[in-house]
Amino acid sequence: MVRKLVALAASVMMVTSPAVPALAEPGAFLPGAPGIGDPYYPLQGNGGYDVGHYDLRLRFDPADHTADATATITATATHNLSRFDLDFSGPEIKSVTVDGARAGYRRDGQELVITPAAGLRAGTTFSVMVSYAGKLTAVSDDTGQQGWINTKDGAFVASQPDGARSWFPANDTPADKATFSFRVSAPEELTVLANGERAGADGTTGSDGYRTARWEMRQPMAPYLAMLAIGRFVVSEGTVDGIPNVTAYDPALAEKSKRLHDLTAEAVRWESSLFGPYPFSSTGGVADGRGSVTALETQGRPVYSGGPTDDSEIVHELAHQWFGNSVGVRSWRDIWLNEGFAKYAEWLYQEQHDGPSARDTFDRLYRKDGDFWHLKTGDPGQAHMFDDNAVYLRGAMTVHALREKIGDKVFFTLLKTWAQEHKYGTVTTSDFVDLAERLSGQNLGSFFDAWLYRSEKPPQAVFRSTPAE
Repeated sequence: MVRKLVALAASVMMVTSPAVPALAEPGAFLPGAPGIGDPYYPLQGNGGYDVGHYDLRLRFDPADHTADATATITATATHNLSRFDLDFSGPEIKSVTVDGARAGYRRDGQELVITPAAGLRAGTTFSVMVSYAGKLTAVSDDTGQQGWINTKDGAFVASQPDGARSWFPANDTPADKATFSFRVSAPEELTVLANGERAGADGTTGSDGYRTARWEMRQPMAPYLAMLAIGRFVVSEGTVDGIPNVTAYDPALAEKSKRLHDLTAEAVRWESSLFGPYPFSSTGGVADGRGSVTALETQGRPVYSGGPTDDSEIVHELAHQWFGNSVGVRSWRDIWLNEGFAKYAEWLYQEQHDGPSARDTFDRLYRKDGDFWHLKTGDPGQAHMFDDNAVYLRGAMTVHALREKIGDKVFFTLLKTWAQEHKYGTVTTSDFVDLAERLSGQNLGSFFDAWLYRSEKPPQAVFRSTPAE
């Protein structure tokens, strides 16, 4: 992601369903936790189960930005569950079932608390279906507006860090990845795009003038990376080394988006040479909106609100497909692993395309003093998790300083090994430190402590044997 702006928070209705029978064995079952304990978002995600798949079906009316939707979530209980939570801040709920039986539910802030008709035993795979209808809107916090973003002719989605709950019930945490399928109906004159690949041709237009599009993301994906884009688009299709490349832009953004398709292909090919094979089965990008929200690395097909600002933005969001999407953080505290690596990809691109060297960019920033160093890159705090200086620039500086510390041969091996060993998984900073030490044969504890966990400029002696002039 490259930028955030703040907006008003969406309201959440409090609703309670009819009562359901009491559990047969109340002593044997426990509620799932209403959060997984992320230090920045303690209510994000939920305990007691692991999601395997989301099936999202939605009929969208662009005239009033309302939807009639059903989310079916397939999950596995990780302990005996008497009830469990989903994160959901969307419109009114019509019904909830678990394994086809009516379930009790209530809403408590962002939590949708579900009580199945019978307890769910550990190891059991179960299905929860939530039907809901009404106006879809974004949610927001101190980091900005996220989730469902309405436009003049439709909508697009950009949900980092916890906006997925604005448009579908989810275990809305980067720690729980799942596969996704989408079935979206919209007026026939509009195009529907989503993550992954089309699951067959779009359906025929019904008597109501609506047509249904199907998409599937077959590789595991964190909920915040799920994407829909509905509107009038100019669509381009091609391939990158055999991988489908689907890009689209709002006609009003034609000038800013003229290089989106070709540069997406160029960037994926170039990044694959540095980071290893592209991790997903398609790529692309969508330019929509008016630039008031964000550019976000939605999985396989980033969104660029207002259109890409420059070539570096496309390189940045596509680098996230390796660093942030395929290899995802387990906790938002480690977001530098996403943004530092994507920013450094920009520096490498400039270095190899007639721009300044990464070292020149690093040295220019290293000369800064004062507030540039006042936050900890490895733990900036929830309010500063998108701070440009601490997370993006100093995150990239940490990556470059490591390059100088361990040398190019080990460094570029490290990039590919990191992406391959943790493909489709979740990681912590400790995992990265362990790998860097294993490949370099060096003890890097003091190096990473200086760069990530101190609010002061690291001395050059930590990473460079010959000080810069």
